[in-house]
This record gives sequence, structure tokens and C-alpha cells, in this order.
Amino acid sequence: MIKVLHLSDIHLGSGFSHGRINPETGLNTRLEDFVKTLSFCIDRALKEPVDLVLFGGDAFPDATPLPVVQEAFAAQFRRLADANIPTVLLVGNHDQHSQGNGGASLCIYRTLAVPGFIVGDKLELHTITTQKGQIQVITLPWLTRSTLLTRPETEGLSLEQINYLLIEKLNPALEGEIRKLDPHLPTILLGHLMVDRATLGAERLLAVGKGFTVPLSILSRPEFEYVALGHVHKHQNLNKDNNPPIIYPGSIERVDFSEEKEEKGFVLVEIEKGKVNWEFCPLSVRPFCTLEVNVSEQTDPETAILNTLAKKDINDAVVRLIYHIRSEQLDLINTATLQEALSSAHSYTIRPELVSQLARPRLPELGVGTHLDPIEALKTYLNNRDDLKDIESDLLDAAQKLLNNDNTHEDELEDIENHSPKNQLTLL
Repeated sequence: MIKVLHLSDIHLGSGFSHGRINPETGLNTRLEDFVKTLSFCIDRALKEPVDLVLFGGDAFPDATPLPVVQEAFAAQFRRLADANIPTVLLVGNHDQHSQGNGGASLCIYRTLAVPGFIVGDKLELHTITTQKGQIQVITLPWLTRSTLLTRPETEGLSLEQINYLLIEKLNPALEGEIRKLDPHLPTILLGHLMVDRATLGAERLLAVGKGFTVPLSILSRPEFEYVALGHVHKHQNLNKDNNPPIIYPGSIERVDFSEEKEEKGFVLVEIEKGKVNWEFCPLSVRPFCTLEVNVSEQTDPETAILNTLAKKDINDAVVRLIYHIRSEQLDLINTATLQEALSSAHSYTIRPELVSQLARPRLPELGVGTHLDPIEALKTYLNNRDDLKDIESDLLDAAQKLLNNDNTHEDELEDIENHSPKNQLTLL
């Protein structure tokens, strides 16, 4: 059987905001994370060894990556060329110029005629000779309206209508490549696209909506032993019957917090005509951790935040701390203390979010249509205000005297107010 490594969505050069500069190398630590993870994938390809590597697109965040990022990518894939392992580099949406013309960031490998490398920037059948025999790969890069349609064809149409036209054009174009297949050789469809039944990962934010959605039925063909996909960052198999397996391996690193809970990895495939086995291989990547706490009802909000931090392992993680707080509590938080508590994290952000008093949840007992004695209503309110516990009895006494028209109530109210640092009586 031919052994294949399928990976996708490297996005080398992403996530710099979640890293810091390594003083020893001068590089952003998140770039180093991405290179380390990519290196592990290549290590696995060499160790097996595999007979073919399929990259499902999106090498970089855009079509014009920094030279240091291009060099890091090339240094890893050069190892495959040195080992005589054929490799297909599919063009994804991030690999194209904004106009969608060609794979600007990947076509250099074709220009330089890197041995064994194929750049998939158009719908095309490739017959590849490996150490274990021949295999067919149909490349289906990220398609835009300009790829299959002319401007007059799309003028005045809605996005939904354009999507329908694109699928109408794609069907016969793909059928044309399928008819070229050698029925005796195993076949893989390698596509960078959004399938209509996929569960979205970070691409919801990065690029979804800029292309078009492909129905699963187009990919579920008996001519394919395996469908290797790229674009969606969450690993998933869209065809549980595995006839054929339609697999997104997902991205190899977390791009942002939308991928915080997603497992990252690649797929190893063993394939021959009429038979395929595949395995998802998890990668050990840097954890992302969101800590969100509401301290708006706490008398000591800083301690409450520190207690939340103490319960979570944040060592070497990318952390974002979000705490909900009232404006009058802000002076009770020492940012330097929070920074010290977060110092074991790889990087962190601290985001206070103000809670409006108007947004405080209303008590059902005090809602419209309820009938409570004024003192009982006040007691109900005070029972839900931890910050007024110290003066609760004084407030109740003062309220009772107000109701009794006690002539001394003004002096007593003034005395209570003088003992309240927050001037809480204004809330009554």
C-alpha cells in the first residue's frame, strides 16, 4: 500500500500578536512554534517513511509572506525533496493574490523546478510515481468566480446565484478530469474548499464567505479512494461511511482563540486501489486558555480574580483574562498584581469589561405585578447586594423611620451616609 501524509493550513507567520520576541533568535516565538510543529510533521513523514505528502493549501497568512517566513517554510519542505518524497502543494485562498490569479506564494517551487514537487494551482489530474507504485491525484485549488465564470456571466447576480453557477461549471470540469483516470490506479482528490456540511473553525473569521460552498455530493464519488481537504481548521471526517473518507486534517497550529479547544494534527493514509485506511495523528501544540470571571458582586474583586487564576494551569500557555467589573470597583484592581500572577504564561492579555448597573439582572420578586411591603422589598434587594451588608441594618432602620414619618430621620440618614464610602443610599 502507498503511504501518504496529508496536512493542511500551516499559516506560517500567523498569530504574532500571541507571541513575543525571542532575544536569542530575534524571531517571534509564535513563528518558532509554527516552525517547530511543521518540522514535527516533516519528521514523521521521513520516519515512516511515507511515499507521498499532500499539502491542502494555505501555507501563509497571505500571498506575500515575509522573507524569513518563506525561508522557514522552504527549509522544512526541502527535506522532503532531499528524501525523494513526492509532494503536492495545493493553492489555498490565502496563497492567492486578492484578485485570485495564481498561487503567488507557492508557484516559486514550480519555477525553480524543485524535484518531485507539484504545485496545484488549477483543476488537473496528476499521475505520480512513488516508491510503492503510481497514484493519481486530482488537484482542486481554491476557486473564485473569476476561475470558472466571466464577468458578463455574473453581472447583476446575487452571491447565491453566483454560487449556483459556479457549481454548475465545476461539475462538468471535474467530470472531465475523472474521465481521464486510469481505473487500475488509486485516486485521491486534493481540494481546498468549503464543503456545505463542514463544521467551521477559525476560517469563519479568516476567509469564509469569500469563496463558494461545494456540496458534499460532488466529492463523494466511487472513483476516489480518499478525498483530502484543506481550508477548514477543525479536523473532521465528512463521510462517516468512509466510502470514500472525506477528511479535513485541520490546521497544524492554533491561529487564534477560536481554535482554543480544537485538537491539532495531520492524517496518515494507507491506500491502494479499492482500499484505504487513515489515522488522525494529534500534534502537541501550545495551549490557549481563556479565563473569564465576573467580579461585579465581589467586595474584593482582585482576590476573586487571583483565586480563579490559581485554579488553572497557565504555564507556557497563551492566556486571555477577561473580568467583568463595575466602574466603581476599578480602583480595587492592581494591574501589576495580575501581571505577576500571569507571569508563568507564554503571553497574556488582560481585558476588563465594565458591567452597567442598568444591565444588572432584575429580581423576579421586585418585578412588575408583584406586591410587597416596602420594607420587605428593601430586604429582598439588600439580600442580593453583598456590598451593602455592612450597613444593611442601618438602612432598614432608616427606611422604617421614613415610613413612620420620624422627625429625626434626616439626621440619621446623614450619619449613615457619612459611614458609607460608596454613598450607597443614593440607590434607594
